[in-house]
Amino acid sequence: MLDLWYWIADMSNSKIVALLLFSTTFVGILVYVFTGKKRSERLESYRYIPFQDDEDEQPNREDENRS
Repeated sequence: MLDLWYWIADMSNSKIVALLLFSTTFVGILVYVFTGKKRSERLESYRYIPFQDDEDEQPNREDENRS
């Protein structure tokens, strides 16, 4: 077990381990996001949330300025 830690601690080997870890995490996130019909529909509905918030707040600001 100690030999494994020495192998990972070596800079040339730790780069390989980090690359494998991050690439599998990235692929896992992609698979999670792009699979499942319900999830994709839900994520599509979140697409315009920033624009909807601006539209909702706009009349309130105008009402405050008129008062």
